[in-house]
Amino acid sequence: MSSRLKDVAVRAGVSVRTVSNVVNGSAAVAEQTRLRVQQAIDELGYRPNLAARNLRAGRTGIIGLAIPELHSPYFGELAGLLVDEAQRRSWTVIIDQTRGDAEAERRLLTHGGGRVMDGLLISPWALDPAELAVAANSLPVVLLGERSPQGVADRVAVDNVAAADEATTHLLALGRRRIAAIGLQPHLSNGTAQQRAEGYRRALRRAGLAPRPEWEAEVMSLHREDGARAMTHLLDGGATPDAVFAFSDELALGSLHVAHSRGVRVPDDLALVGFDDIEDGRYSQPSLTTVSPDKRQIAERALQCLADRIYSPSNTVPPSNLTIPHRLVVRGSTAPAGAAKESGRRDRQGASSAPS
Repeated sequence: MSSRLKDVAVRAGVSVRTVSNVVNGSAAVAEQTRLRVQQAIDELGYRPNLAARNLRAGRTGIIGLAIPELHSPYFGELAGLLVDEAQRRSWTVIIDQTRGDAEAERRLLTHGGGRVMDGLLISPWALDPAELAVAANSLPVVLLGERSPQGVADRVAVDNVAAADEATTHLLALGRRRIAAIGLQPHLSNGTAQQRAEGYRRALRRAGLAPRPEWEAEVMSLHREDGARAMTHLLDGGATPDAVFAFSDELALGSLHVAHSRGVRVPDDLALVGFDDIEDGRYSQPSLTTVSPDKRQIAERALQCLADRIYSPSNTVPPSNLTIPHRLVVRGSTAPAGAAKESGRRDRQGASSAPS
């Protein structure tokens, strides 16, 4: 005879509702309690009838994930963590690529996959807050990234201004004064590049340095080739910078490639900081100093927000605006001259990561 929800509750010494919350991921449960319930589930071999449960509740057990670029290392890693977290809740994830196109974002938000989806996680690059507000009223939506929801939808993101300020301040502390920025994107309205530029400029002004427009390189995207192109432009500009803050690790890696080809030594001649902490940056030569968002926490908090909204009667949970921690991971690309090897060793041991 198969075990029932009530049997699990008795074994764990909790209420049936608590067991249901653990199984559904529909409410916050104390970690010790959750572990006790999970142990009882494992011991009894309890398996919920997901199809019947969703049918009774008018749900499908399917959520959507809309990201701008599937080939992006950052979004790829984040998508994997989101899928892992969704599977823990017995949800199936449908992944779509928007390429930052307004019509693609609008289609997913307004049609909801033909309402196959119970909710949607989306990193919007094109739609304005008014359209996001309309969509959030009809479909449970959680925004990933810097687009301000203005109180109309859940949002999970890092503090880009603070992170960029910290990265630039690190370069200033090394004695660098000719600090360039690569990654401004005036053609996008999602706010990421604007916020990172704001943090970069804020740190410079605090140090008594005026931002120089000729050292703020615009890019069409955040890829390696864009970083290479921007670095080439900077090096050909005459007044060579002694440091660069790149708004993504891909931009930083493209910049690093050009620096090597031009005989510019990193970090001796040029200190370099990226953003995202992708795997490639840990294995570049030198390894890349970077801002590391807590991607696992982004996934966990985003899925919890979506669960709260899906399981809320009439989708009435007040919107959340969650700021996820980040840290500056110092590696060889900003190590003092002659100290890159030591920096890399300490980073592998986890000693060079400075929490923000």
